[in-house]
Amino acid sequence: MRVSIGSDHAGFEQKQALVDYLKGRGVEVVDRGPANDDRVDYPDYAAPVARDVAAGAADFGVLVCGTGIGMAMAADKVPGVRAANIINPEFAALCREHNDANVITLSGRFVPLEENERILDAFFATPFGEGRHAGRVEKIMALEE
Repeated sequence: MRVSIGSDHAGFEQKQALVDYLKGRGVEVVDRGPANDDRVDYPDYAAPVARDVAAGAADFGVLVCGTGIGMAMAADKVPGVRAANIINPEFAALCREHNDANVITLSGRFVPLEENERILDAFFATPFGEGRHAGRVEKIMALEE
């Protein structure tokens, strides 16, 4: 599995730790930055991660900012991306199973690192449920047209 990851300054510390966590689990990681915790604008880092996923250069995207909300809004502007801001493992599994989410956004300020690791585990372990959910995802994607 190949994962593209990025953050802003508020999510930098957790992004760095999550890169190590994912690599330790055998995941190929493309780190889109930033390289330090200097103040940056989250859309500048959401865009390359979302584009990696939309183009098929990465299987999934992971974005971390203070809340994860801004990253989700920015990533969802890229056609082909279904980004979800997630704060617990149950929602992580559901966004994959029901919505075929391909980008997950996390809070670096309000969710502890250990919980974000559990969230990623649930996200990556859960397949898309297909069936009744497939038509709904098709309708979501048709909104881009």
